[in-house]
Amino acid sequence: MTGTAEGPAAEAATVAGRAAQAPAVEAPAAGRPAHRDPQVLRWLGAYTASTVGDSVYYLALSWAAVSSGSPAQAGLVMAVSAVPRVLLMLFGGVIADRLGPRRVVIASDTVRCLVALGLAAVFLLASPGLWALALVALVFGVVDALFMPAVGALPPRITAHDQLARVQGMRGIAQRLGPVLGAPLGGLAVAAGGSATAFGIAGVLFALSLPLLYALKLRPLPGTDGTTGDRTALRDLADGLRYLRRHRVLGPMMIVVLLGDLGFAGPLNVGLTILADQRGWGAAGIGWILAGFGTGAGAASLLLTVKGRIPRAGTVLGWTIVLGAVSIGALAHTPLLPVAVALALSVGLLAGLSGVLCGAVIQTACDPAYLGRVSAVSGLGSLGIAPLSFPLTGAAIGLWGAGPVFVVSAAVCALSGVYALAVPALRQAELPR
Repeated sequence: MTGTAEGPAAEAATVAGRAAQAPAVEAPAAGRPAHRDPQVLRWLGAYTASTVGDSVYYLALSWAAVSSGSPAQAGLVMAVSAVPRVLLMLFGGVIADRLGPRRVVIASDTVRCLVALGLAAVFLLASPGLWALALVALVFGVVDALFMPAVGALPPRITAHDQLARVQGMRGIAQRLGPVLGAPLGGLAVAAGGSATAFGIAGVLFALSLPLLYALKLRPLPGTDGTTGDRTALRDLADGLRYLRRHRVLGPMMIVVLLGDLGFAGPLNVGLTILADQRGWGAAGIGWILAGFGTGAGAASLLLTVKGRIPRAGTVLGWTIVLGAVSIGALAHTPLLPVAVALALSVGLLAGLSGVLCGAVIQTACDPAYLGRVSAVSGLGSLGIAPLSFPLTGAAIGLWGAGPVFVVSAAVCALSGVYALAVPALRQAELPR
């Protein structure tokens, strides 16, 4: 990808950008909490619809891929979308900062809506092959690379600075609702009407986000006129990386996020399945453990939504990572499923709290003009780099067992928290009152 946006999603971003010129400016109401602000509620409704739609889409795609080929082929189809995310996400942040996050999010959900509805129509007429499913996964991967940085850059345009932490908590709740609502909805859709029905429902959910996004009224960024002059995308990207490197809080925060994701992703995504098989807990056991984790993470997001601010955010962030790492290490050393569920609840609560605090500190410390690029760098770790540890985690458990691998992963997580506590600017970071 070069200085201009390429591919179907990026072309749609340009088209939608022209169609959705800068909306009317609406300053946030003074003293109005985010959960009572119509602007924020529109954004939250659109984000929730899109997140649930994503979950329905991924379940429908995985079912269609498994039904059309071997498990290995289905795995390849599902992995295709990760490639453009890794390659294009940093430029997705540049595009979000250049065109404005609202335009990019509208274009992204428009493309996903049209592709999902188109695939539903294809399934009504015929059975598309794996190549067609892989192409759809590729398109969604390109769209994800644009959508994810843009959706992270929207909150400062719609709410006051002191409400950004609360908005981050609300976003965390929506992220938890996605799989909780989307997975069973997608399963019921497949059972009732096959893949066509499931893709159709996903397309409708993406469509529901569009009127809410169009209704958003954005604030202009202070000190900017929204123009890019003669700068290229590469120069904008380099400028964003320099901004990160020089920032006393955000630079170290990127290291914390990357280390935390590397230590957390493997055990929770691959290790739990192997561990449940070795302990004889079965698929139901995995479900209970994931339910415990989701409950804890949702409670952490709800806490920040209600309180709006947690004092000594940087210090709390560091210690919750360290304590969460202890629970991760302990997961592999309990033979009892109820204890494992309790530990997963602890991991979810602590890791969920550290996660929403990371997001809140990034939102409040970052200059909004750079937030798309900063969100892209932050998301690249969890969505691009951390998944590379999945096959390594599985191979390591096969060689040395779950216990040592979970302990090493926990140590990496703990290192992330220790580093956060060791950097004075990050340790002393506070959320706005």
